[in-house]
Amino acid sequence: MCGFVFNSATMDKVEVFQQASASLTHRGPDNYQFSQDACGTWGFHRLSIMDLSAAGNQPFKHGNTEAVCNGEIYNFHQIRNFLEKYNPDFKFTSGSDCEVLIPAYKALGADYMVRMLDGEFALVLVDADTNTLLAARDPMGIRPLFYGYDKETGKIAFCSEAKGLIPFCNDVNPFPPGHYYLNGEIICYNDLSNPRQISTDDFAQATTKIRSLLETAVEKRLESDAPIGYLLSGGLDSSLVCAIATKKLGKKIKTFAVGMDVNPIDLKYAKEVAEYLGTEHHEIIMTRDQVLESLEKVIYHLETWDITTIRASMGMYLICKWIRENTDLKVLLTGECSDELFGYKYTDYAPTPAAFQDEAAKRVRELYMYDVLRADRCLAANSLEARVPFADTDFVQYVMSINPALKMNTYGKGKYLLRAAFEGTDYLPHDILYREKAAFSDAVGHSMVDDLKAYAESKYSDADLAAAKDKYPHGTPFTKESLLYRDIFEKFFPGQGHLIKDFWMPNKEWVGAEVNDPSARVLKNYGDSGK
Repeated sequence: MCGFVFNSATMDKVEVFQQASASLTHRGPDNYQFSQDACGTWGFHRLSIMDLSAAGNQPFKHGNTEAVCNGEIYNFHQIRNFLEKYNPDFKFTSGSDCEVLIPAYKALGADYMVRMLDGEFALVLVDADTNTLLAARDPMGIRPLFYGYDKETGKIAFCSEAKGLIPFCNDVNPFPPGHYYLNGEIICYNDLSNPRQISTDDFAQATTKIRSLLETAVEKRLESDAPIGYLLSGGLDSSLVCAIATKKLGKKIKTFAVGMDVNPIDLKYAKEVAEYLGTEHHEIIMTRDQVLESLEKVIYHLETWDITTIRASMGMYLICKWIRENTDLKVLLTGECSDELFGYKYTDYAPTPAAFQDEAAKRVRELYMYDVLRADRCLAANSLEARVPFADTDFVQYVMSINPALKMNTYGKGKYLLRAAFEGTDYLPHDILYREKAAFSDAVGHSMVDDLKAYAESKYSDADLAAAKDKYPHGTPFTKESLLYRDIFEKFFPGQGHLIKDFWMPNKEWVGAEVNDPSARVLKNYGDSGK
């Protein structure tokens, strides 16, 4: 996890750039590099993960080409071996995974270089000799990237968070995942929401491949020169990540769970998983006061007004804060991105396989504004890096290609394909593998959402809420809670509501999913999820 600001213009007001860059210090407190040259104006905050020495500091330079990258390139060993054979005269000077960018660009060009990368990344590369400017973002958008246009020159600028561009740019927007920018044009190179073809694999073949691909996705994310920990809710997704990592590493891992001081649903299940896996387990307890005291900080870091994202971020932010303050960890593996692929409570109401597939595609396309954003910002706010195995490109491409009829909940159990993929193995006990899903914002304890709603009720009148449609025509708040979040967002980012497309809600066009609260608790099929 790192943070960068790049302006393709040579700036006269360097102090404005420096102040904007300083807003990203949390993303990389280990080293800061500032430079202004023929390639542009650079600011890079490093969180040292691969090659902890100064040799890994960025920007990387080779001749008149410079590059910065926030992310992890998981196939960098293969790329490096290829490059050393292709151009034996090029000498690598570090063990950083991101050092392969410039020689790969020199050898193959921008398009092939970007398509070669297997990882979670946001990058900018400038070749002053050819006046080439390249920026790119990974296909799922795990690493954040924004762009805007310099207020004085109109030239394009890029940054890891919107807050680093707003002081000196107009028209700040999120850069789309799976795209790259090359000399004025934004080009799609990998749309994970649109599989090239639908697989003909049957149930047994699909579950076998799912298990194999997820095992590989976790394994490739275990390489780090900095220590790694694991967020463990006790639900299916995080439990599988921890189970696979335990088996692959062959040693005790460090796991962390969070819950409210009142009825923390997840803690008991996380403890059960931790005991089965033999992890070094930590329970973090949060209170109503901590949640309310942290609310503005969380929204500032998230750069969102979405209800679901903010609710789910409260526990994640506080557990990461505890980890940062009490351990030496820098990397955390998480279980995000599974629901969007395999279905969630509301997708039980999908009327047809085609409708299920269309909804999954929509979620995959937009996930970078919601759960992916949450995973990045809650960790980055506390100088930690998120690694997300369920967002692995090969894994997502395959799951999206599976016949959607196999993913429909016709089994009486949601996400059945994923569960069945690990049935009969010793990764997890049967009762954990088939436990009902609970939303993270609910599973830390139902009292947390209730506390947030009550706080909003105390702050706003019915008249305040009625006036919201005129105050905020885009993403209009429809509850006092959502109005509270929007007002806090506007306090930090006035006029930037367009950064988020809409509220993350169930598909109201489906019978059974017509609800006005994003919590799965309000769905009739919530069942035993909250017990």
